[in-house]
Amino acid sequence: MNPPKKKSQPPTAADVPKAVINRLSLYLRELQRLVRSGKETTNSQELGSLLGFTDAQVRKDLAYFGQFGYPGIGYRCDELVSAIRAILGTDQVWSVVMVGVGNLGRALLGYKGFTQQGFRIVAAFDTDEEKVGQSIDEVPVHPLDDLADVVSRHSIRLGMIAVPAAAAQSVADRLVAAGIEGIVNFAPVTINLPEKVSRVGVDLAIELEQLSFSVALLTNSTRTAAARGG
Repeated sequence: MNPPKKKSQPPTAADVPKAVINRLSLYLRELQRLVRSGKETTNSQELGSLLGFTDAQVRKDLAYFGQFGYPGIGYRCDELVSAIRAILGTDQVWSVVMVGVGNLGRALLGYKGFTQQGFRIVAAFDTDEEKVGQSIDEVPVHPLDDLADVVSRHSIRLGMIAVPAAAAQSVADRLVAAGIEGIVNFAPVTINLPEKVSRVGVDLAIELEQLSFSVALLTNSTRTAAARGG
């Protein structure tokens, strides 16, 4: 049986909507779960149903990157896992630095999911002298002044910010100056970066606001329907 056909020229980041990349990560997690459960194949209908998407959405998202299914079979789970990891760039191990080892930073250092998905936090940084020199979950904590040296020595391209909002921009500037090309910002503030540096903002309060909106909307709809019925 011939392998799935792939597009000869992969799309650029500008060609693919961010929502598609977000869904790719969800597909990957679900496929990995299916592989762990011993399932060998799946299809767009099953994969979409498990995640709350239509089968057409699944096929459309994957079509940005090629054709991965087999007629009469669907997708081979392990094969599609490998393909999506290659698309996302997680078929290699990425070294990451993190600035800020407060409560959130410590929690992130202890999160094992990063390693499972191909990310390894190799160094943490803080301005608190009492924290410098410690090792948290086997990650050494360095003084912030050593940032550029560590990034250069380990050829690190990704960084994480877990500092208070007031310090986030200055930390971002130092990460950029050190040569970091992609930043995940957990501080509840928007940071300004050069166009050449990619960013992802993770504001946990915003995520809860989105959730509360959905729950409130559902509650209000239920109340309205009950009032009309009465």
